[in-house]
Amino acid sequence: MSRLPSVYLSHGAPTLPIDPSLPSAEFALLAERLPRPRTILMLSAHWGTAAPVASTAEKPETIHDFYGFPRALYEFQYPAPGAPEVARQAVALLAEAGIAARTEARGLDHGAWVPMLLMFPHADVPVAQLSIQPRMNAAHHYKIGRALRPLRDSGVMVIGSGQITHNLRAVDFSARPEDADPRVAEFTDWFEARLAARDVDALLDYRRQAPHAVLMHPTDEHLLPVFSALGAADDDYTLDRQSLGTYQRSLAMTNYVFGSAN
Repeated sequence: MSRLPSVYLSHGAPTLPIDPSLPSAEFALLAERLPRPRTILMLSAHWGTAAPVASTAEKPETIHDFYGFPRALYEFQYPAPGAPEVARQAVALLAEAGIAARTEARGLDHGAWVPMLLMFPHADVPVAQLSIQPRMNAAHHYKIGRALRPLRDSGVMVIGSGQITHNLRAVDFSARPEDADPRVAEFTDWFEARLAARDVDALLDYRRQAPHAVLMHPTDEHLLPVFSALGAADDDYTLDRQSLGTYQRSLAMTNYVFGSAN
């Protein structure tokens, strides 16, 4: 099997599957452009632990880890099979890289199942989750991705799920996409230029170098998964970008695919 790309998704609000104003259909289009994975290893912004934990659940439950949303959202189930063997492989690879990790049986949070529901609606691709470490920096998550890179040669797609900008205090629910804060584009333009240039050093130092970095990410748990996807990519990766716009004034939705040059 050819080496699979690694991917970063801006998963948006939990309402993505039911809100017609949000770009849900584009996730299916993205899936059509990607090679079909044997398994997915998902790093979601919504599962944070002090040290990495990989879920070995054979039948992961659908976790509705949000409050105050329409009832229809709580009725969604995403019964994809788990991938306990891939979870154990991830832990072994992390150990080889000097990163202590463990396993536990856990379901899929909405950062995992919402985009998977849109991309693989038949729930027929096994999914394992690996937690992020919200108190650790970008370099730590990049190192995790580097350790996971060999999984891509065995049909495993490493996916980070977060949001390319994520400041909920700056959200304006009445804003139209054309009302986006211009500082959002300044940040994402910088970030994408560094991705295109494969300037890993600058990216890992984004909180100091990127314009408006702290405004775009007061806390950076929604950006940390991109560094694991980047770390899992080839050194000479190709970059494919799917820009879905900016919503509620401050929430940009862009997906990135790190492909193999060969």
